[in-house]
Amino acid sequence: MILSVSRRTDIPNYYSDWFLRRLREGFLYVRNPRNPRQISKLSLSPEVVDGIVFWTKNPANLMMRLEELRGYPYYFQFTLTGYGADMEPGLPSKRRELIPTFRSLSERIGKERVVWRYDPIFLSSKYTPEYHLRAFAEIAKSLSGYTEKAVISFGDFYAKTRRNTAELGLMQTAEPEMRALAAGLAEIAEKYRLRLESCAEEPDLCDCGVAPGSCIDRSLFERMLGCKLRAGKDRNQRKACGCMESIDVGVYNSCRNGCKYCYANFDDKQVAQTISKYRPEAPLLCGEVEPEDRIVERRLASLKDGQLCFFE
Repeated sequence: MILSVSRRTDIPNYYSDWFLRRLREGFLYVRNPRNPRQISKLSLSPEVVDGIVFWTKNPANLMMRLEELRGYPYYFQFTLTGYGADMEPGLPSKRRELIPTFRSLSERIGKERVVWRYDPIFLSSKYTPEYHLRAFAEIAKSLSGYTEKAVISFGDFYAKTRRNTAELGLMQTAEPEMRALAAGLAEIAEKYRLRLESCAEEPDLCDCGVAPGSCIDRSLFERMLGCKLRAGKDRNQRKACGCMESIDVGVYNSCRNGCKYCYANFDDKQVAQTISKYRPEAPLLCGEVEPEDRIVERRLASLKDGQLCFFE
């Protein structure tokens, strides 16, 4: 089993106390977002957890306690964009804090285990293609030697995204503009010896120098584990997503980064209501078990095939 921690919220930034306590106690609960009365109990034994993918925009809180992750293979998806406080109001300075944090994390766990995400890409009169090329180049230069891979995606206009960004004048990216920008980003990535991949992106951008990617990356876990994994494609993600199957342990409407384009938060009121329920000692993240809830212990198993192999 691979744990996704988490596409739905920034657990390393805000809920690392909860997650590390869950590891110590050996289990957690996760509520089914499509069937809220159904709760799954997941074992966190290293015998069944083959690896963990952390998704974050600021892992500083978790970095102080990495030793508590011993026994669990893991890597980070670390988002660093060129947006300002108008788009990402809850984040500290990229230049003064987040880029140094990225580099420090890479030095501690290895550059192959810290993936740089420059996504989602939105265009506006302020955030033009030229702006993104300059910002991407500056960050790429700063991270050169500290990561092996950069991931891009172009933003989708969900209803909540349109509502929360209405005053920012964001525009849908036309395909010719998307391809031109992708090709420019690929040239920069090559200059700084970065492999550039896309995240669940349609159309295919291979002819622009951008390979389709896998954020939950079986090949990386196989390198880390030294064996093959019997894992299929994640059927719960979009058609173009290349991720292997995983279980997400987060909860929607709980991320405090406040990014205007966020697909996982509905609005500020719901976020405030959700985070008010946070208890580090609770098996559920930002919630309590109610009398009407049904708890089901999921039958989990390791995905390792048991036969060692070697990778170059």
